[in-house]
Amino acid sequence: MKPDPGKLIAAAAKAREAAVAPYSKFKVGAALLARSGEIIGGANVESASYGLTCCAERVALFKALTSGINEFVAIAVVARIEKGPMPCGACRQLLAEYAPDATVFAADSDDLGKFREFTVKKLLPNAFLGGSW
Repeated sequence: MKPDPGKLIAAAAKAREAAVAPYSKFKVGAALLARSGEIIGGANVESASYGLTCCAERVALFKALTSGINEFVAIAVVARIEKGPMPCGACRQLLAEYAPDATVFAADSDDLGKFREFTVKKLLPNAFLGGSW
């Protein structure tokens, strides 16, 4: 399945509307495309204890995984930042584990028609993926 960047970015922009960002005011939306064609949205949720904040990418991924969806084709991330937001280290690690072959689209919420495209493997080459213990 080849992802439709425009559709996925629009879904991420829609998911961004649900962001809970009272501290930073930096609202982020993500849309994860499952191999089945289903799109799962997520938005960032902040905490006064910043370490407890959860990024939009992880919210979408956790929603999908806990719903029994575990094969992913792409993810789009949208926020109001020039060239679009880049996933943080924690999101990169989880994407490397659960969506290693996914395409990533990043777009500025003020210009959804322009986006960057790369792969999860480009984001986190040589990711830690555990091993036999």
